[in-house]
Amino acid sequence: MEQPAWLAAAWAELGQREVSGTADNARIRAFFRDVGQPASLHDEVAWCAAFAGACLERAGHASTRSLMARSYLRWGEGLDEGRFGAVAVLSRGSDPAAGHVGFLLGETDAHVVLLGGNQGDAVSVAAFPRARLLGLRWPKEMIAPPASAPAPMQDDRLFDAALGHVLEMEGGFSDDAYDPGGPTNFGITLAVYAAWKGVALTEATCAALKSELRRIEHGTVRDIYYARYWTPACCAEMAPALAFFHFDAAVNHGVTGAMRLLQRAARTDADGEIGPNTRAAIAALPLGVLLQRYAGVRRARYRALRHFWRFGRGWLARVDKTLARAEALLNASATQASEQTKGESEMTDTTSETQPAAKWWGQSITIWGAVITGLSTVLPALGPAFGIDITGDLVREAGAGIVQTVQAVGGLLGTLMTIYGRVRATKPLAQRSVQVKL
Repeated sequence: MEQPAWLAAAWAELGQREVSGTADNARIRAFFRDVGQPASLHDEVAWCAAFAGACLERAGHASTRSLMARSYLRWGEGLDEGRFGAVAVLSRGSDPAAGHVGFLLGETDAHVVLLGGNQGDAVSVAAFPRARLLGLRWPKEMIAPPASAPAPMQDDRLFDAALGHVLEMEGGFSDDAYDPGGPTNFGITLAVYAAWKGVALTEATCAALKSELRRIEHGTVRDIYYARYWTPACCAEMAPALAFFHFDAAVNHGVTGAMRLLQRAARTDADGEIGPNTRAAIAALPLGVLLQRYAGVRRARYRALRHFWRFGRGWLARVDKTLARAEALLNASATQASEQTKGESEMTDTTSETQPAAKWWGQSITIWGAVITGLSTVLPALGPAFGIDITGDLVREAGAGIVQTVQAVGGLLGTLMTIYGRVRATKPLAQRSVQVKL
C-alpha cells in the first residue's frame, strides 16, 4: 500500500521522545518551528498538533498552524470512511476544547491505530478507542489517494550515489547475535521495517516480518532511506561531498547522533539540530578540513562503543572508504568549477568576429590632420633648402602677417582634425598598397 508523503515524513520521526527536566528534544522543538509557533519551543507543551502540522508542511501541504488538535476538524475535506494516512482527530477527556490528532494507520471494530506525536511522550504508534474519533480529514488539493507517493528528491543522482554507497557498506541480510539492531537487510533493521509497515513487532508477527525483510524490494529500501535519513538529516541542504558523508553517518549513528558528530567537527554546540549557528560554522570551514574532522570524530565515536572489539575494523574501514569517496566528489566539483571558469574566460577573449574590421589609413582623419599640421609647420622652414621660398613669395604678395596667419590656421586646423579623428576612431589601421603614377 502506497503512503502519502506526510506519512513518510511522520515515519522519519518515529521514536523521538521528550527529554526529562529542563532540556528539550531538538527534533520536537523543530515541529513547533515548522508550524510557526517559535514561542512554544518546549517538549512539555502538548505537541501532537505541532507534529501533525510539521509533517503536513514538510510534505508541501498547508497545516492549520495551530497547536489545538481540534483545529483539524475544520481542515481539508471530511472523509466518510477511513483512509490510510488520513488525519484523525480524537476527543480527550471531558473538555470539549481538548483533543488529539494523528495519522490513521488502521482500524478494528473497537479501535483506531494512529501514528502520532505526544503519544506516550513520544512519536509512536498507538491504538485508541473508536468512540473517541471525532473526524477523519484529507487535504482538499488531493481528494483522491495518490497513485504513487515517491520521495520528492532534491537531487536524485546525488541521493542514489549516496544510497548505493550505504547499501554497499551495509551488505545483505544478517542476524548477528552481537548486533544490537537484530535482523537487518540492506542496513534496515527489523524494528525499522515493522514501523515502516505500521505493524507492531511481537512474537506473533516477528517471523512473518523477518521473512518480508529478507525479500524487501529496492523501491521500499529507497523510500525508507530517503524518509528516515536523507530528509531529517538535512542532506539536501549540504554541499554534495558533505551530504554524501553525512548521509552515511546518519544511517550508521542515527540522524541525531550524526548531527551531533557533525557539530563537533564544526566546533559548535552539539545539540543535534542543524540551525543557523551550525550552518554558519559549516560555512566558515573549508569542506576538505570539515570532512577530515568529521571522519575523526566518527572514528572516536566507534572506538567508544562496547562492540568495537567485534565490529571496529569494519567500522573504521567504512569511515575511510566514505571519506575517500566524499573527497573524490569534492575534487570533481572543484575541477568542474575550474573548467567552467576557464571556459567563461575563453569566451570573453576578443576574436576576429567581435572586433571591428580594419580600415585603410587613407580614410583616417587622424592621419590627414597630422599631415596638414606637419606641412604647416615644417614646410616653410625646409622649403628654402629645396629652392622653394614660400615665405618670400608670400611676403612680397601678401605680407609677412598673412604667412603667420596661414601657418597658425593650418596648425590649429591640423591639431583639431587630429583630436577629432582620434575621438571618433573605431577601427584599427591596416596597410594598403598605393601606386602613384608620375
